[in-house]
Amino acid sequence: MIRVLLADDQALMRAGFRALLDAEDDLEVVGEAADGAAAVAESRRLRPDVVLMDVQMPGLDGIEATRRIAADPDLGAVRVLILTNYGLDSYVFAALRAGASGFLLKDAEPADLLQAVAVVAAGDALLAPAVTRTLISEFVSGPAPADPAAGREVLTAREQEIVELVARGLTNDEIATRMVISPLTAKTHVNRAMTKLYCRDRAQLVVWAYESGLITPRRR
Repeated sequence: MIRVLLADDQALMRAGFRALLDAEDDLEVVGEAADGAAAVAESRRLRPDVVLMDVQMPGLDGIEATRRIAADPDLGAVRVLILTNYGLDSYVFAALRAGASGFLLKDAEPADLLQAVAVVAAGDALLAPAVTRTLISEFVSGPAPADPAAGREVLTAREQEIVELVARGLTNDEIATRMVISPLTAKTHVNRAMTKLYCRDRAQLVVWAYESGLITPRRR
């Protein structure tokens, strides 16, 4: 059973998500929060598997709430899936940097939302192709890292190559095809890289790849 906390300032939106999720045998909505502060408090009280987190909420917003949840060592097993009406903007990278494990637009199909919850709950990251292939590459901004090579010494050349492909938006199967290895081997390399870099999931690996200077945003 996947336990879900709903964090959205719109009661009608929470009711819709609850109806969709509670209709599934393997999903259970264990609580609701109408703002970011309540989302953090309820996460600490309920210890859900996944928090469906809206970005714009009164008081503490979803980005800061995500940051606080991800930074709490007692909530290491809690995964945050960002839900927002906004697509092509800086919210994406801000959410990933804060510690979110996934990002989904609110106009996604119900089946996509259900799959996203399952993927994130399993410890993987859900980054839609529109996010990893377009948003991150176009909207990551800011000064270059002080030491672009920082942290790379812990990775083998093969692991660096695979991390770059992850950050470009490729799945394990696509990485396997590109590098002529098995999907299991690709997954093993990804997991080793995450362990070495202390990344909690695939989303954090994407953040590291950009912030370390391993890859740079594509500009129009």
